Amino acid sequence: MDFELSREHEDFRHVVRDFAQEHIAPHVGEWDKQHHFPVDTVRAMGDLGLFGLTASPEYGGAGADFTSLCVAIEELGRVDQSLGITLEAAVGLGINPIAAFGSEEQRRRWLPDLVSGRALAGFGLTEPGAGSDAGATRTRAEFDGGTWVLNGAKQFITNSGSEITSLVTVTARTGTKDDGSPEISAIIVPAGTPGFVAEPAYDKLGWHISDTHPLTFSDVRVPADHLLGERGRGYAQFLAILDDGRVAIAALAVGLIEACLELCTQYAGERETFGRPIGTRQGVAFQIADLAVMARAGRALTYQAAAMKDAGRTGAEFKQAAAIAKLYTSEAAVTATRIATQVFGGYGFMEEYPVARFYRDAKILEIGEGTSEVQRMLIARGLGLAAQ
Repeated sequence: MDFELSREHEDFRHVVRDFAQEHIAPHVGEWDKQHHFPVDTVRAMGDLGLFGLTASPEYGGAGADFTSLCVAIEELGRVDQSLGITLEAAVGLGINPIAAFGSEEQRRRWLPDLVSGRALAGFGLTEPGAGSDAGATRTRAEFDGGTWVLNGAKQFITNSGSEITSLVTVTARTGTKDDGSPEISAIIVPAGTPGFVAEPAYDKLGWHISDTHPLTFSDVRVPADHLLGERGRGYAQFLAILDDGRVAIAALAVGLIEACLELCTQYAGERETFGRPIGTRQGVAFQIADLAVMARAGRALTYQAAAMKDAGRTGAEFKQAAAIAKLYTSEAAVTATRIATQVFGGYGFMEEYPVARFYRDAKILEIGEGTSEVQRMLIARGLGLAAQ
């Protein structure tokens, strides 16, 4: 299928690239060192329209295609992965669940601030004992006197504790199905609700600029109308959202690979050993050539999947394409950062160079939005293999 980016997409790419170079690149090293979440820059991203790209104009969005969102995430990811994931999670896990499954009242109440970037939302699925096995959720919500009462804990939740976080959508057990399996529903919990606590931010290996917290819920009461979508469909709703997120993560990984390619190409042409640029050595040049292959293949897989989404092909074929794109690009990004660090040699081990930060940031791409193992399982099942 034809998935070549349009002139409009490429023009938009340059807009986001200029923004990232002007507003993010000069500060990212210091932000990363301080583990600082730059609220003003996030709001500037909102002013540029990035959070509302795919949202309906009815709620203040641009109504653009999914490919445009991937372009924006890729370009942010070339400069900083943390702000790339801030956008990805804000749209994919914050806005999309409400836009796709929320009532009209919920959409009108929450979406305008979210799509403008004035507020952020998180999605609380992962728990200490329930990551890939999300069906093992232990957080519970009981219906009592016209309100939902939540008790439990979530972990690794992006955009969940910043000063502009307005809500977190939480999956919780709300009962038991006839077959004995847990009934899992999704419930909107506004920030500041008594009993809802965003615990201190994690001290992470990478993504230092991203806002990530564990969450606890102690007798948290929210009105009945904060149920998101149909009762008992919370897990299914989240799985539907995940496919888009995997393609968006692939775009983030592509941005990282391309950054490594650009940095290594420049450095290999400038750095000399034994009187010649290191780029004239096959041992270096061939590794950089591999980066070019990874970047080209990753972009092709990612934007083919995005084009399928925009064409409305969201069934099994799209799910397979999303899993393939996510698996290849995330693992290629880890390899690309290892190569980049090696090309830079001792300088690659120093935090003053972006490749050190990229090396730390890359690993999570193989874990978030479904681990590499989960992607392989999904791909195998798509081939008709009963992988468990």
